[in-house]
Amino acid sequence: MERTAREGYLDILKRELVCALGCTEPIAVAFVAALARDALGTAPEHLSVACSGNIIKNVKSVTVPNSGNQRGIEAAATLGCVGGKAEAALEVLEGVTEDEQERTRELVSSGFCNVSLAENVPNLYVRVVATGEGHEGVACVSGRHTHVVELTRDGKAVSVDGVTAQEGTAQEDAEAEPDLACLSLEGIWEFAHTVPIADIKDMIERQVTLNEEISNEGLSGDWGARIGKTLLLTRPDDISCRARAAAAAGSDARMSGCPMPVVINCGSGNQGITCSLPVAEYARFLKVSHDEMLRAVALSDLTAIHAKRFIGELSAFCGAVTAATGAGAAICYLRGGSFGQYQATIANTLANVGGIVCDGAKPSCAAKIAAAVDAAILGCDMALAHVDFNPGEGLIGETTEETIRSMGYVGRVGMHPTDVEILNIMIGKTVCQNS
Repeated sequence: MERTAREGYLDILKRELVCALGCTEPIAVAFVAALARDALGTAPEHLSVACSGNIIKNVKSVTVPNSGNQRGIEAAATLGCVGGKAEAALEVLEGVTEDEQERTRELVSSGFCNVSLAENVPNLYVRVVATGEGHEGVACVSGRHTHVVELTRDGKAVSVDGVTAQEGTAQEDAEAEPDLACLSLEGIWEFAHTVPIADIKDMIERQVTLNEEISNEGLSGDWGARIGKTLLLTRPDDISCRARAAAAAGSDARMSGCPMPVVINCGSGNQGITCSLPVAEYARFLKVSHDEMLRAVALSDLTAIHAKRFIGELSAFCGAVTAATGAGAAICYLRGGSFGQYQATIANTLANVGGIVCDGAKPSCAAKIAAAVDAAILGCDMALAHVDFNPGEGLIGETTEETIRSMGYVGRVGMHPTDVEILNIMIGKTVCQNS
């Protein structure tokens, strides 16, 4: 691989594999609220939060970390305002105190924060208006969790905590981003085999280490629906079960407010966990070298990013599917699969579980991760046995790249009405009646 292309792939990994504390949607809300507070320059008397439907969907049922088990946009925004450190970005709530948690409860109960649905905005959109002493601080992210597109005090642009508003808006369709457009399955395969280990060692080791720590917490504690613990108790000697359990346990803890950082992928901690932990489990089982494990996780991350870029950050398409697709492809790599079998694993997985819907962040995400990883392992088993789904069967294209693009179109465009209806049901706007 040419040096320029390799550096492009490395830049993508560096941008995607960042730390986050808790589910990234309530964290994004807290981050924007902290920015709006700092832009205001005084303690706010009131917050007005406008969010896209997908933000509302993903914050509604998940516990805000370091909140004392509080949930919802009001809690996330108020806690970010009271105790958040905007300069910490997706770790904005790391240093919150018990007093700040209690103050947040009081303010939420008093009506300090109101929330509204923002119409005709990107799927990922949060805008906070903080008012106090006759002044107004405004902050807004769009397209990506930390992509700040508005930061003002009384209508004038300001810079706070080292952050300034960026020109324009982030592309909702990541395919349009030049750096992501350079990705291809052939390029990812070559990169994984040829990249100098020193170039990926630190960031992949951090991803595996941090994500394993929260997974171990999920396996040892009673977090969420205890999907990981349940799986491990069932078949502890089955490597495929251990791989599913490792990923699910990380989500168990994370969705229930565990205040431990994770390394994300495609803007999601669940996806970062799913890309890395099943691969690490198989690497240990197969007794491959540490370097081979690192290469495999990098391949998983890039494959997931490539598949997800045609869908966008948030949609009705469950992100665990593309993340698990990356994990299955990496497991195929670790098991000695060829480039053709790597491609077949991806297509086989997408053909199986491409229809899992996202109905918000919550404890059942762990179960969806387990199901998606199971499908990815089956897809790998099929590929290694030279048993594949054929072009023309459903969304399977003549090439795996075509399959990825077709599935992406369904997730981004075809499932948009589904996304709206899911949100309407969740907020009570639509009540399903017996026919």
